[in-house]
Amino acid sequence: MKNEIMGFQLFLRGAFYVGAMGLVACSQPHSKKSDVSLTSAGASWIATVELANPSNFARIDEPVYLSFYNLGISSRDDLVFIEDKRSLPTEVVDIDGDGEGDGILTVLNFASAQVRQVTVAAGGKKAEPSKRTQAEISIKQGGQWVPRKDGSGYRNYEGGQFVNVDAVRVPDYYTDHSNWIRYEGPGIESDLVGYRIYLDGRNGFDIFGKSIPEPVLQNVGLDGYESYHHPQPWGLDILKVGKSLGAGGFGYWDGKELVHVQKVAERSSRIVENGDLQSSFTIDYRGWQFDGKNVDVAAYFSMQAGSRLAKNQIRLSAELPNLAIGLVAHPNMEFIQGPQEIPGDAYTYIATWGPQSLDGQNLGMAVFFRKGDSKKIFNDGSSHIVLMNPAGSALTYYFAAAWEGELGKGVKTSEEFKQYLTQQTERLTRPLRQRITTRATSQARIAGITADTAQGWATKLADSELARKTLNYRYDGWDENRKRKPKFEYDIVGLLPHTYDELARVTGNSRYSDVKNIVTASYIEQDGKIRQYNKRDFNIDAVAPGRALLRVYQENPEPKYRSALQQLREQLRDQPKTSNGAFWHKHIYPGQLWLDGVYMGMPFLAEYASLFENEQEKAKTFEEIVREFYLTREILRDPKTGLYWHAWDEYKQQNWADTKTGLSPHLWARANGWLAMALVDTLDFLPAAHPGREVLLEMTVELAKALKNYQDPTATWWQIMDRPGEVGNYRESSASAMFTYFLVKAVNRGYLTVENYGGDVDQLVMRSYEGLIKEFVLVHSDGRISMVNQCHVAGLGYGRDGSYDYYLNEAIIANDPKGTVPFMLAGIEMHKFLLGKNHD
Repeated sequence: MKNEIMGFQLFLRGAFYVGAMGLVACSQPHSKKSDVSLTSAGASWIATVELANPSNFARIDEPVYLSFYNLGISSRDDLVFIEDKRSLPTEVVDIDGDGEGDGILTVLNFASAQVRQVTVAAGGKKAEPSKRTQAEISIKQGGQWVPRKDGSGYRNYEGGQFVNVDAVRVPDYYTDHSNWIRYEGPGIESDLVGYRIYLDGRNGFDIFGKSIPEPVLQNVGLDGYESYHHPQPWGLDILKVGKSLGAGGFGYWDGKELVHVQKVAERSSRIVENGDLQSSFTIDYRGWQFDGKNVDVAAYFSMQAGSRLAKNQIRLSAELPNLAIGLVAHPNMEFIQGPQEIPGDAYTYIATWGPQSLDGQNLGMAVFFRKGDSKKIFNDGSSHIVLMNPAGSALTYYFAAAWEGELGKGVKTSEEFKQYLTQQTERLTRPLRQRITTRATSQARIAGITADTAQGWATKLADSELARKTLNYRYDGWDENRKRKPKFEYDIVGLLPHTYDELARVTGNSRYSDVKNIVTASYIEQDGKIRQYNKRDFNIDAVAPGRALLRVYQENPEPKYRSALQQLREQLRDQPKTSNGAFWHKHIYPGQLWLDGVYMGMPFLAEYASLFENEQEKAKTFEEIVREFYLTREILRDPKTGLYWHAWDEYKQQNWADTKTGLSPHLWARANGWLAMALVDTLDFLPAAHPGREVLLEMTVELAKALKNYQDPTATWWQIMDRPGEVGNYRESSASAMFTYFLVKAVNRGYLTVENYGGDVDQLVMRSYEGLIKEFVLVHSDGRISMVNQCHVAGLGYGRDGSYDYYLNEAIIANDPKGTVPFMLAGIEMHKFLLGKNHD
């Protein structure tokens, strides 16, 4: 948090790095490739990356970015991307605008579903540059400020010459058309289009249409404001902004009208980078006063080669709901709205199309944003507005313009523009699939898999997450994964602290056992009330934190913890059920059985019963638990594959439910992972003599055999399990960790044996764990590690239609507890497994 605050202060102060960012340039097919091999060029290998286009259409000039941190090295400017012994355009870029180079960028062309492999090397020969982006700002020097004759207090600049500068702070007496800033603000361009941001109270976003690909901004407005409003050899200003937001501007909606970023204490801009593949600048607005508020705003704009998109990363000094973004609403133009029934992490858009260019040609404009950041879309008469609710104090969105005259061959019809919108939305929502192997990670794996290294990987990730964010999941903290204040969630409050406690039992490290007391216990008030919990939601996910709470109570048996545990138990007593007796997943999901819910409820219920219930109560509870597994097997198991469908709707009414069976349509890996973990964790507490135990044991063996059949040659598993290698599908780490944990624990406990499995279970366990470490661990430059390629979240309903595309469009992230938990648990069980082998 301290580093984040310091970074924000630097951002607001405009302390940006402006060094030589343009190392190499020019993207395929424009680049002049030069033959280079790692050996002949004297370069040293840093990483190898497999890149897959997850779309059924070509992606031209697709950005490929790798951070120094993920490459496991400190910042350096001698890195180069290499493919087939040829150097690629490579450039150090500043992704977050904090003034430091963060990693390296190239742009590549991909055919539909194409897979390419590139190498990152240090000291290799560079491809020859070709400048494809630019950011700049120019002011007049050598003249003087003269008061305006209208008595407004503003001034005009007379005389002097334009000089390109790195930064500018606008004096109080500056306003629009003062003849001081060339084309009235900073500009940015790619080889397709350019934009300018008015550095005055209008805060409008304007467009320079380009008829040539070369940089043009340096020649625009040298003779004043008028010429670029008419056709020039390079293009022209093509938008009438007026008092609107223009082409992607922002402001504040006070409930009645749009408030522009007008009344500010200070307004300044700085060029961050002026590179060949990426250029960027910042505008800092200090002391923006409106609606009784005073907020500092830092807007970081960037563009990349071959793209119409300008990216705007806004940082605020305070949370600001009702931030507005949008487009000018010219009369009689076609308004286009992107899909709304989509997941929160997916991108959508608003757009306009028609002859709204100043030269009368067709012009399409769009703003792209994450659905989950938006609240409302409306027109205030001047602008089409998207009302946003930034996560915390930050918001990222993109704006774009597609002009009919673009390079003499632009987008000419509404249909072409809509195709661009659809494809660009998919490119933002579904980035290139990356599989990365770095020198730092390879060196860390040299020791192989032993009892000590298995425990070491678990503790290394535990320590890395403690340093990054684990303790922030407490009640008054921050949920970094969901970008919001924490709630009484199954993963951050339940599974993660419980896992740290498991690790403490193996290592004896009290820091790990303290996590549950700092995080989970913080949600329990003195009277036993659970903060951020409502029984009436009947959300079975909310029961899962009870497992960590049981550990808190066993260590510190205070009445408040016992009372909280009883509340969770009471929820399961009253939880609605299907007609055949399966727990509903949530009250808002009537009649639905989900695999996820089996894990969220059953292990806690089994442990609670074994600790607190009398024999008669336990018998009834264990019967209920076994029935839940039995129904899950009967309803959700696919007899063809032996795997399980994600969910079932008893009423067959959901858009994802088969009209005959009520089943969801895909075999999602993590859903199967939840069931797998539920089996082995529940068996810990189901009495050995219980007659229903055989049901869980049979399910364990069946599932283990099915998992073996669908295991990839890398010994990991795919996001959609029965469609390996299909377009967009990827090897998913959280499910792979869950399956590995399930298998090794089943072997350790004797649930899975050579006899009932019918094969070498030890080899299955070893391969699975080795695949997990080889495929999904990344060692960083500071020695910490990450677990990568995790599906952030997936569910059904409320914009989540259960389709193949849905599961592939959910964000892919790193270090979410849904993955780190089974990773650490797998390491613990692997440690025990290998210790047992050493003792045999």
